Amino acid sequence: MTEYTSEIKTIPHADTDVFRVLSDLRKLESVRDRIPEDRLTDFSFDADSISFRVDPIGTVTFLVAEREPNKHIKFKSDRLPFDVFLWIQLVSKGERDTRLRMTVKADLNPLIRGMIEKPIKEVIDKISDALTQLPYDRI
Repeated sequence: MTEYTSEIKTIPHADTDVFRVLSDLRKLESVRDRIPEDRLTDFSFDADSISFRVDPIGTVTFLVAEREPNKHIKFKSDRLPFDVFLWIQLVSKGERDTRLRMTVKADLNPLIRGMIEKPIKEVIDKISDALTQLPYDRI
């Protein structure tokens, strides 16, 4: 498995609010306009899945595999030619101070890894940055 990890990001909201929003992906619909669409397009959400298009990879769908309240949400890819796991980790550092880190693990052969390594890292960074900006207490 190849692993890609974002930097640890600070979210100025309570971990309970962050988890409440991120664990029910339908809530992201209300902030769709805040999601950067320079590499990610065609978003769709429901309570347990998210789909989007990533060039040059194509459409990617993640299904929620596990939720641990206020700690993490784990996702597994669906309909990709290789397994990809996405893990959003949350750590409370204070009443309005939650730390977030995203990790992607993918079972990639060397050829595919070379083609998608840079896009995956860029996507992780963009998504984690976008997640720090959401108004969790108003969603």
